[in-house]
Amino acid sequence: MAKLFLLPFLCCLVSASLFDSLEERILEKTMPKAASTQAPMVPQPKSFSMGQQTISLSSGFKFMPSSQSNTLTAAIARYMALIFTHSSASDLTDLPQLESVSISINSSDETLQLDTDESYTLNVEASTREAAMGASISAKTVYGALRALETFSQLVLYNFSSGQYEIHGVPLNIMDEPRFQYRGLLLDTSRHFEPLSALRRVVDSMSYAKLNVLHWHIVDSQSFPMQSQSYPKLWNGAYSAQERYSTQDLKDVVEYARMRGVRVMVEFDMPGHAGSWCVGYPQICPAPDCTQPLNPANNYTFELIEGLFKEMTGGSKGMGIFTEDFFHLGGDEVNTACWQKSPEIMNWMKQNNFTTTDEVYMYFVEKAHGIASKFGRTPVNWEEVFNHFGSKLDKSSIIHVWLNHATAAKIVAAGYRCILSNSDVWYLDHLTITWQQFYDNDPHMGITDPKQQQLLIGGEVCMWGETVDPSDIDQTIWPRAAAAAERLWSPANVTDHDMMESRLHAFRCLLDRRGIAAAPLDNKSARSAPPGPGGCYVQ
Repeated sequence: MAKLFLLPFLCCLVSASLFDSLEERILEKTMPKAASTQAPMVPQPKSFSMGQQTISLSSGFKFMPSSQSNTLTAAIARYMALIFTHSSASDLTDLPQLESVSISINSSDETLQLDTDESYTLNVEASTREAAMGASISAKTVYGALRALETFSQLVLYNFSSGQYEIHGVPLNIMDEPRFQYRGLLLDTSRHFEPLSALRRVVDSMSYAKLNVLHWHIVDSQSFPMQSQSYPKLWNGAYSAQERYSTQDLKDVVEYARMRGVRVMVEFDMPGHAGSWCVGYPQICPAPDCTQPLNPANNYTFELIEGLFKEMTGGSKGMGIFTEDFFHLGGDEVNTACWQKSPEIMNWMKQNNFTTTDEVYMYFVEKAHGIASKFGRTPVNWEEVFNHFGSKLDKSSIIHVWLNHATAAKIVAAGYRCILSNSDVWYLDHLTITWQQFYDNDPHMGITDPKQQQLLIGGEVCMWGETVDPSDIDQTIWPRAAAAAERLWSPANVTDHDMMESRLHAFRCLLDRRGIAAAPLDNKSARSAPPGPGGCYVQ
């Protein structure tokens, strides 16, 4: 009790200069001087230059778009709230004041797909006697403007001594675009259900790190939490009646993500990892006590798959729930023992001249690919499909590497596009993997041919859900995912650990301020709490 009684008294004895010194050290960490080779943000922009002037934002500061867009209007409102979190003092300041940032967008097309342009320029001019200070954002699409708004928001700091919002390093000129088009995060909602509030937080946090694909591993062997209007018994496989997503929920998540520049790629992992489908429709599984892989001998299996895919994609009209071009079909960890135990399937194999279950596996993959392609979607499969069948696959297929980074080089050499998620360093549920290991994982490792490098379209970190639910999802994803996000956005030569560490500390604090419960950077277990008292920027 004595310590608690004395604490307020002791705090009063701490001099103001100590707080000023701490603030200066934080500014030095998060806002490097002009001579620095890094910009004070995550991820690093492609190119930039910084001056030495400090400016403030006026109390009437605003963003001024040159054209109307609901997506941009909503983004401006979000970022005004994210930037201006404290009550500002009056405009009485010795610093030059920035009144506004103009925003110009070349195209009104708000389609969001792999080839969507996310580039932008951001300029903040210095104040001179001859000219008033100005700032501008220019982008080809609204999604480039969203990336610019995030960059600008990370440049603004609140000065508690003056009560002003400030930007350091002016004049500031940034020209930016992502290194890879595909920059994703897998979220597994089957092993543990994640409510809509958690999904929205994940999407928000992805946009802060400029990740642009939510890979929604929505169902698996353990549960089928989503509604299908075409096959209403599918969600009988949910954990409970309350742990479900309605059709409207799915649409809302897709639109919520699009408004933040995030595509939603849904995954229906098959023929393995589909035991939960059998709760509602047992006839599509080999036996009640041996439920997966799905039963290829029953025509109803593929009838259900086609009906489900048509509902999800909208069929040939393409106006379904999931608008993303990529459609993940899983295909991993297919144990064919249940097929071999089923007299029905073994007889069907003989009738169709299949001599091995591997041939049946290939048959199933090709059937699923054909259905996805019929509805205008590009099939994505996990690495095992390539390991089994190699160049037999249609060249439109995309292979998702998770077992071995080295397989990526083989995939692109064979002419296929590839997504990288090698589990040794980009699986977030592997808690002992450090942010440094995430950061060192260059997707182009082992791929030197420029044409083959182009076939590796990007990568994603994976948040598998066995030990993750709403209570710990934020701190398991962040801040380590930000290290991978920089690897996917920033130029290949941005690799310095020391320079990244100071920015990553600041980014973690930024996430915490924005309501994302990111874990301390310096801990042995990725989601552990702080070991003791300390500031956000040093833990």
